Amino acid sequence: MSVLVYTENWDGKFKKLSFELVSFACEIAKTLNTNVVALSIGKVNDDELNKLGTYGASKILNVQNENLINLNNQAYTSVLAQAAAKEGATLIVFAHNNTGKAIAPRLSVRLKAGLATGVLALPSNFQPFTIAKKVFTAKAIANVVIKTPVSIVTLLQNAFGVFETPVAASIEAFNPEIKDNELKTEVKDVNKVSGKILLTDAEIVVSGGRGMKGPENWGSIEELATLLGAGTACSRPVSDEGWRPHEEHTGQTGKILAPNLYIACGISGAIQHLGGISGSKCIVAINKDPDAPIFEAADYGIVGDVLKVLPEMITAVKELKGN
Repeated sequence: MSVLVYTENWDGKFKKLSFELVSFACEIAKTLNTNVVALSIGKVNDDELNKLGTYGASKILNVQNENLINLNNQAYTSVLAQAAAKEGATLIVFAHNNTGKAIAPRLSVRLKAGLATGVLALPSNFQPFTIAKKVFTAKAIANVVIKTPVSIVTLLQNAFGVFETPVAASIEAFNPEIKDNELKTEVKDVNKVSGKILLTDAEIVVSGGRGMKGPENWGSIEELATLLGAGTACSRPVSDEGWRPHEEHTGQTGKILAPNLYIACGISGAIQHLGGISGSKCIVAINKDPDAPIFEAADYGIVGDVLKVLPEMITAVKELKGN
């Protein structure tokens, strides 16, 4: 019996997201009086793997296979299933990101295990396994009950936090059997965004909507984001108009974000957009329409012309930073 965590790495390095998953799993393992097993796929050195022990992983299964360098849903599902069987895992934890969304449902079918996606807190009960998630575009909280012997959850980013619980981690080479029919997908090229903070990693996000009037006004969004060390995002109409790249589109049909701070500039707050940012710890809205729906979701609101407010914010941030 154990809690198994899939810890994704980026070019051989773990990010806060992976440490948060291990912290979450560790807290559950304490209640269940069991241990946390972290699974790593890819070329990661021992020093990096040992970092997982800082957050409570007592065992690390290290899978290094040339056929698994790039994400292959079918093959990765097989690896996870074999790891779960080997460690007797009763709970498997993923991040609620593109990777987790790709693998967790497949693994759920493979193991005949109940699945709860986008959870935001520790289980409230273990008999039966009960855990909370947001529903109805974050207007309500549902308690999902899983009655299968094995449970699978995907955790919203920033929903739990990162907590150090140092343990002596043992690193074990794991060589699962990968069948040829599980490697049918061939990745010929990988294009990664570089030179800016990825939205899924950003602690702070500055986002713009149609209230920015046009792409020529986006300089203030980018300047504020640079000053704050933030990622930049946009609403769907903005990406549809071609003002910003589609990779910045945030909402139910785009990227689902949960940063510590989300600054919505000239965004009215359509329900689809709010559904994609509902996990944010703090939302600041700037809009000249006092009745804009975004203000209902915002923790702080500024009623005013965003093209006049943003320069003032930039000046204030520069003064605070001593620039």
